[in-house]
Amino acid sequence: MKSTLCLTPLLFLMAIASSAAGDEATVKVSFDRDIRPILSENCYACHGFDSGARQADLRLDTRSGAVDEGGVVVPGDSSASALIDRVLTDDADEIMPPPDSGRVLTAAQKETLRRWVDQGAEYEIHWAFVPPTRDPVEPDRDSDRVHPIDRRIQDRLSEAGLDLSPLAPPATLIRRVSLDLVGLPPSVQEIAEFEVAFGRDPDVAYHDLVERLLASPHYGERWGRWWLDQARYADSNGYSVDGPRQIWLYRDWVVDALNADMPFDQFTIQQLAGDLLPDATVSQKVATGFHRNTQINQEGGIDAEQFRIDSIFDRVATTGTVWLGLTTGCAQCHDHKFDPISQKEYYELFAFFNDQDEPSITVYPDDVDADALVAERKKLQQQQQAMVDESVDELSAWETALTESQKKALGKNVQKAIDTDAKKRSLDQKWQLLKSLPSKIESPQAAAIDKRLSQIAKSLATGVRTLVMSERSKPRKTTLMIKGDFTRPSDEVIPGTLDVLHSFKPQSEYPSRLDLARWIVSPQNPLTARVIANRIWQQYFGIGLVETDSDFGLQGTSPTHPELLDWLALELQQNGWSIKDLHRQIVSSHTYRQSSNTRTDLDQMDPLNRLLGRQNRLRLDAEIVRDVALVASGMFSGKMGGPPVYPPIPDGVMNLGQRNRAWHASTGEDRYRRGLYTFVYRVTPPPALNVFDAPDGLNSCTRRIRSNTPLQALTLLNDAGFFELAEALQKIIDEQGLEVAFQRCTSRRPTADELTLLKRLDTLNAARALLNLDETINRE
Repeated sequence: MKSTLCLTPLLFLMAIASSAAGDEATVKVSFDRDIRPILSENCYACHGFDSGARQADLRLDTRSGAVDEGGVVVPGDSSASALIDRVLTDDADEIMPPPDSGRVLTAAQKETLRRWVDQGAEYEIHWAFVPPTRDPVEPDRDSDRVHPIDRRIQDRLSEAGLDLSPLAPPATLIRRVSLDLVGLPPSVQEIAEFEVAFGRDPDVAYHDLVERLLASPHYGERWGRWWLDQARYADSNGYSVDGPRQIWLYRDWVVDALNADMPFDQFTIQQLAGDLLPDATVSQKVATGFHRNTQINQEGGIDAEQFRIDSIFDRVATTGTVWLGLTTGCAQCHDHKFDPISQKEYYELFAFFNDQDEPSITVYPDDVDADALVAERKKLQQQQQAMVDESVDELSAWETALTESQKKALGKNVQKAIDTDAKKRSLDQKWQLLKSLPSKIESPQAAAIDKRLSQIAKSLATGVRTLVMSERSKPRKTTLMIKGDFTRPSDEVIPGTLDVLHSFKPQSEYPSRLDLARWIVSPQNPLTARVIANRIWQQYFGIGLVETDSDFGLQGTSPTHPELLDWLALELQQNGWSIKDLHRQIVSSHTYRQSSNTRTDLDQMDPLNRLLGRQNRLRLDAEIVRDVALVASGMFSGKMGGPPVYPPIPDGVMNLGQRNRAWHASTGEDRYRRGLYTFVYRVTPPPALNVFDAPDGLNSCTRRIRSNTPLQALTLLNDAGFFELAEALQKIIDEQGLEVAFQRCTSRRPTADELTLLKRLDTLNAARALLNLDETINRE
């Protein structure tokens, strides 16, 4: 038991597998599980895929490189294998890894390598590059009353002699699933109603609750924020100037798409290449804002081409991270040192994103036909010009006869028009002069034109600009860049994908982003469904089945429950890529609904809870910390969509960047809207978001860290926005009592001792304490 407690989670799980299989010497060594992690961590940097960095012309990431070409491995005979000799020697000049590498193999790792060679030195394709498959269970195992997720979790727990924990109590369940699905806590009334329904029939009550939450428009807001992290969304351009930008229509598109449960394959295609779809709609063009979330450098004297190239580097890396779970960006300057991604393949991916312009478009409400209005405006302007042309002589005579006193009696715009050279006057200036003629002052044809032009201008002013992608009619030439330097072009390439994955079959002679998007969500792709399913699972348990959620490559961790991961991936694909259905599957499992209370047996056998014998207690995301306070204090505004808002922030924050910027705190309900809608400058984000680990939008964020610092408590107590909410909660305490306020914050009733402690404080400080409770900012 003592030695088990010292193991890392992965080694612990390996130890369980080994002990279950019998005597260690006879256990079959798995290349993918046991050997690849050793070689990847210690050997591949010098003896891997990157030919430019390869030493001694020895390659260990393929069997042919280890066995056929270099002959350092003799399958079945470790004593004749140079690899084992170099690993086991005490000679500092011969030992591998070399002492100056900083890497040292443990005795257990050396023994594992020796056993692997003696067992035949078999290689396997990396698990993540093999299409997911249904695990070979009896046909009826997934058709009985045991949830498919619970069955697979319990199988692993049983190997360690453990069981799932009991269900959490109903008040905990409703708070947990409400925060996870819509990012908002339940009301006191909702808790009471759920507890009554749960007492009658727990399964029906919970099912109805989940369906109600999935149907809520707030679902799209909560999971939209999850996606916007990956899209590196923010409201400013970044770099040192960090000027504001307008792209919130893309944010609203994400929320609407998720609320509509747009199939994830279409969700992907529209964001990567919506503009290339046949008869692309405005909405599909707005979706391409995903890759307009890159930074824009507004400094003077920059090389615009350099920063255009930097944006494409970002797009290649982000695409690889978000959908493939691969560190494609590592192949920008040379072949990837660990994964089978060549530099040539990197620039073939680069070529997909090198053929775009980066415009903005104006989007109008559904009831505004902008094209018709522009055409009508043109006709009215033609009428204006005709009327001016008919009155040229009259205008000239009137203008010549004007006295200074008469001129001063005219409006400023008319005076400015008179002072402008007649040949340089705009149509509007000529029109102002025409309407000033004594014969035209009371003219109804002129008044009617003015009225209609004003109406048209008002309608067109409802349009909103947003950043989009747009394909060029003529592709740019794309080349490899020596060491990633855009000033050092090398061989020309055309768009292409990664050979290590499934085949690429473009539908056009010159492949486009649309071909890339379809390749990414192809049913043959072994990565995308796994990556997304794992990342969704991660939101519910704090850590994915694959801990390295953005690296499914050779340096990443193996899944703790590979059969479950494949099941989730296939469920996502085969159920029409429905994200809501995957949520439904996860939150309906006992694994999700179980208590998060610690247990002695789990603490001893699985201290990091990788086997999931209980739920994990998670600190809320930064925006949701504020959302909970808004709801608890009764100040929450459910208004959705639209321009970002400006809640109160500490004085002086906007003076911390290169340029001082104004922050005019919103008034009315905009002051109390969800954190999703808060305006975020990349360089100077709102401190209350920053201190609770919200991403800055500089890079794609696939998993937020959860820090625990004194600054968080100080923010909840003293930040101007939270102090304002504490004052609102104080009124609730005065009117409804401490018990109600406590329940609004934590979703449970306080104990007598807790009430006694709170009553020692005045009501304002009691409110501040309630908003700062560990239970308020965590979900059990």
